[in-house]
Amino acid sequence: MASINGNVLAKIETQKMKEDTIICHDDSAVPVKAQTEDELHSLQKKKSGPNTPIKGIQSAFGIPTTEVERQKQQLQSISASLASLTRETGPKVVKGDRRAETPKLVQASQPKHTAAPNITDSALKFTHILYNLSPAELYEQAIENEKGSFITSSGALATLSGAKTGRSPRDKRVVKDETTANELWWGKGSPNIEMDEQTFLINRERAVDYLCSLEKVFVNDQFLNWDPNNRIKVRIVSARAYHSLFMHNMCIRPTPEELENFGTPDFTIYNAGKFPCNRYTHYMTSSTSIDINLARREMVILGTQYAGEMKKGLFSLMHYLMPKHQILSLHSGCNMGKEGDVALFFGLSGTGKTTLSTDHNRYLIGDDEHCWSDHGVSNIEGGCYAKCIDLSREKEPDIWNAIKFGTVLENVVFEERTRQVDYTDKSVTENTRAAYPIEYIPNAKIPCVGPHPKNVILLACDAFGVLPPVSKLNLAQTMYHFISGYTALVAGTEDGIKEPTATFSACFGAAFIMLHPTKYAAMLAEKMQKHGATGWLVNTGWSGGSYGSGSRIKLAYTRKIIDAIHSGELLKANYTKTEVFGLEIPTELEGVPSQILDPANTWPDKSAYKETLMKLGGLFRKNFEVFANYKIGADNNLTEEILAAGPNF
Repeated sequence: MASINGNVLAKIETQKMKEDTIICHDDSAVPVKAQTEDELHSLQKKKSGPNTPIKGIQSAFGIPTTEVERQKQQLQSISASLASLTRETGPKVVKGDRRAETPKLVQASQPKHTAAPNITDSALKFTHILYNLSPAELYEQAIENEKGSFITSSGALATLSGAKTGRSPRDKRVVKDETTANELWWGKGSPNIEMDEQTFLINRERAVDYLCSLEKVFVNDQFLNWDPNNRIKVRIVSARAYHSLFMHNMCIRPTPEELENFGTPDFTIYNAGKFPCNRYTHYMTSSTSIDINLARREMVILGTQYAGEMKKGLFSLMHYLMPKHQILSLHSGCNMGKEGDVALFFGLSGTGKTTLSTDHNRYLIGDDEHCWSDHGVSNIEGGCYAKCIDLSREKEPDIWNAIKFGTVLENVVFEERTRQVDYTDKSVTENTRAAYPIEYIPNAKIPCVGPHPKNVILLACDAFGVLPPVSKLNLAQTMYHFISGYTALVAGTEDGIKEPTATFSACFGAAFIMLHPTKYAAMLAEKMQKHGATGWLVNTGWSGGSYGSGSRIKLAYTRKIIDAIHSGELLKANYTKTEVFGLEIPTELEGVPSQILDPANTWPDKSAYKETLMKLGGLFRKNFEVFANYKIGADNNLTEEILAAGPNF
């Protein structure tokens, strides 16, 4: 054997294999079983098992269909989803990327419509369907085809959402028809802006035509709701790998067996966000439109690539469908103790909902969207969508550690060479986000279900400094504060003076609810009463004065309060009642200074306290005016009880 600097090299020899065929190989390893590069590459990837939504289909003679026939059934379903309403058939679809070997086309027949069938360029082409791709496959698609997609140092996929870096609530529309006109909440204060059926169909046609014009589209078939008795099948058709990976993480991921009998989806999203709507179309106010048609069970997205529109669109759907089955849909965090005690956390941005519901001593059921049925609570989603601005390992270790391979990082800034993310950088937007599967959280409870809640915790960051750190609520008070959905933000004025600004969001998620807030509140009270849950109002804001003069309530004190709620210790405390809001507050609690439990004791200027308390009470009353005339309960008695539970002065 030859050697260089004493290192033995493997012997290289030329061996005659066949006539005039010479192969040069290294005898220290077995040569690959390939004659061409394509053949070699084919050896690199193992064939996956069947990945089709039809299982157990049999022919007329009882003979099971072949895999090819099952694949055909799947593609026919997808072609039907992509069918234009003005043509008799869906597009010609094939499974796999355009680079792969093209299988036989499938085209789904559609019922005839009033418009005459026509032939277009898009009708002559193939549409390649990338169906339920894995995160690794979606990484490859994003990096190859989507500018702004990079693998960060932690392994997460960094992406850009285009011009829109947040939701566009003013561009969201809901079809108003004979049914929804009576069922949904319309008018002042409602998030539901109407459109008619014809306009929806115009936008749907625009979205479908755009998607069918592409060489390939991504299709996700997934589930909503971990409760198997009330699970919803959703199909997401999108143009970007980023959107497909986002929904792969945020919806519940089906097993191969579940996909085999997936069948027809209950709801379909057409995400053509890279393509604008027509501004001259009726009801359009910009080039962006997010449209929901509850009768057709469809959603169309035009003019925005922000992935959160899909997540919240599906949440709006659940806010409509679930109450029809006496299931309460909730915008809340949820965790469970080791003894099986479940707590719900409601709170707007900045109230500490994520921080307080994430507890290493308790199991995480979910961080944002839940259902409360006769079976208990269940997470709607299969993932978490966490804010990343100013994220640090020390403050949020669970979120930090979840940002790894498979996670989508939206609109973050990273160092060019190392790809290390700078979470303090707001160059693109302050609304930087991470979307990851819930299994990435170490103490997540899988499946994400639990028994009936024991405690319902309403969080408020009161920058006015007049709400107590914790109050025990009766049912009417719980309904009042749930409908109000209060917190306070600190706003800066031009001359540099900062003062609190009250913010109200009905049911702590007004942008997503479909029915009148009092309907959700009545369901919450009914379930709390039936299952013996206790309501609490926890202030994570200021004490001893408003923002600028008082101080923020220490997180350590708030955690002691939450721990006492979980353990039941707070139920045993002695209580006194506050003025104006009539809240029951404990006189003492271990680990929390007794003085701060009553905000009246912490303000050095008592007249200023009373004035600020009356001011906040007036803001609550003014906000509640839009709900006061809505009659619920026998002889309107429940409405009167809720109104009486608000501030009185």
